[in-house]
Amino acid sequence: MTLASLKQPVIESSQYATFYVGDLLLGLPIHLVQEINRHLDVTSVPHAPNYVRGVINLRGEVVTVVNLAAILGLPVDGATCDSRNVIIHWHDQLIGLVVDQIADIQSIPPDKILPSPSNVRGVEGRFFKGVYVMDGEIIVLLSIQEALAVN
Repeated sequence: MTLASLKQPVIESSQYATFYVGDLLLGLPIHLVQEINRHLDVTSVPHAPNYVRGVINLRGEVVTVVNLAAILGLPVDGATCDSRNVIIHWHDQLIGLVVDQIADIQSIPPDKILPSPSNVRGVEGRFFKGVYVMDGEIIVLLSIQEALAVN
């Protein structure tokens, strides 16, 4: 047995883009995020579900913009100067997630992610992959497949 075989494997941290929806700090894997923009003027879509704010033209591509607060069942506030669209790649299309404020990029080691409780601040646990506690603040890791599976 060599010294090299006794070394513990290095656990790589994953990068997460973090943002606020209301007072809930959420995180998404950075590889899903294409860009973050202020393009909040959307064209409404008749007969769309209440969580669909509308569509925007992003350099020639039509992007559906959804209100993440409405999907999560949180109070829906109007846009502010801090509101942004987090544009993500999802199933070969671009989706804009309206968020209240952008936070930061965080490196989160996978072994530090805790199971999510059944609900966080009144939001169903099915929308979350886990939680990460950082400096007394909780980053809730969003399950984008659950959030975008709403009917």
